[in-house]
Amino acid sequence: MIFLTLYIDLIGFSIIFPLGPDLLAHYLATDGQTGVLGWILQQTDRLAAALGQEQAFVAVLFGGILSSVFSLLQFVFAPFWGALSDRLGRRRVLRFTVAGTALGYLVWVCSGSFWMFLLSRIITGAFSGNLSVATAAVADVTDRQERSRAMGLVGAAFGLGLVTGPMLGALAVHWNVLDHAPGLARFGLNPFSVPALISLALCAVNLVWISLRFTETLSPAARAAARDPRIRNPVAAILGLRDPHVRRINVVAFVFSTAFVAMETSLTFLAAERFGYTARQNGLLLGFLGVCAILTQGFVVRRLLLHLDEVRVLGLGLAATCVGLLAVGFAPAPALLFAGLAVLALGAGLVNPASTGLISLYSPAEEQGRVLGIFRSLGALSRAITPLLAGAVFWIWGAKSLYVIGALLAAAAGWLSLRLPHPSK
Repeated sequence: MIFLTLYIDLIGFSIIFPLGPDLLAHYLATDGQTGVLGWILQQTDRLAAALGQEQAFVAVLFGGILSSVFSLLQFVFAPFWGALSDRLGRRRVLRFTVAGTALGYLVWVCSGSFWMFLLSRIITGAFSGNLSVATAAVADVTDRQERSRAMGLVGAAFGLGLVTGPMLGALAVHWNVLDHAPGLARFGLNPFSVPALISLALCAVNLVWISLRFTETLSPAARAAARDPRIRNPVAAILGLRDPHVRRINVVAFVFSTAFVAMETSLTFLAAERFGYTARQNGLLLGFLGVCAILTQGFVVRRLLLHLDEVRVLGLGLAATCVGLLAVGFAPAPALLFAGLAVLALGAGLVNPASTGLISLYSPAEEQGRVLGIFRSLGALSRAITPLLAGAVFWIWGAKSLYVIGALLAAAAGWLSLRLPHPSK
């Protein structure tokens, strides 16, 4: 049930991923000289000029800003939704966040201007607490022995959704409702309304699915023991984590996420610059990465956790990530690039379920939503700050420098993980 809930949600969430350049071109043509978009472009132009970069860098900065707005809202709200689900139950909060996300997609359908599109991203970002709540539901229905193996299925649902969604978005963008009914433009419909409608429809399906089939996973006793869900300051919530082991694994996961997001941000630019890859070839490259991640988290890590505990699996994953980042950064041929990505996907596929499992195993039952919300919040923070920083390093010092930095971060995370205790089962 949780797997399908996450999968449907993440398809709708990731439909927008391949549309970035087209979205930028569309809104540049409609309101690129005035309003919110005009102001953003003025700032990115100034920053690009200060860094001595060409106009192409502006598109990278623009995409990074949009991604950062969404991720910053996730950073703020993920701990709140997770803690609220500890008090009210997973089902109620999931229904509410999915309904809020549907509202964001409805605004996107009618985003005839850039400020409406930005509003839709703000709404969907604020309600994007589904992942932490659904992950907490996994913790509710699994015992300590199988907890991390089940988290591998969460990662597989995440990876499968992130492969399916962009493919669906790339197909849907070719259907422009205004080609058949230009008069609909006065209601805000735009060339991207079809992808938005698909996301909205998937959200509606998910809402019905949760309402009819998702039974509450959190016991009344655990809800009664939950802390006050109000989290006004996510930074204070992170620093206020009581268990030192929970704090340490959060730091390990944040450092790893920073290295991995730097790779995600720059991979298509590296392939285009070094091997002349087109958009289609880059799509296949990202699809290969996604399939490797699904296989690792859905099958490899589940078998490995039968023989090794989470701390050892985490260490192996961070070591593989370090090797994979160096292989990708220095790959002299496409075949070696794909080999490096396979090793990197193996590493990430081990790290994610192991770190999520450790967070859950170190925490009491009545605080699963809160601590997993904080964990997802830190991941969102890395996605908010890393794209701009990684883009700047890539364009100023080159891909090799960026991937060496990423490998050093993965090595630092591995060193920090050495002092984590082995969890009791």
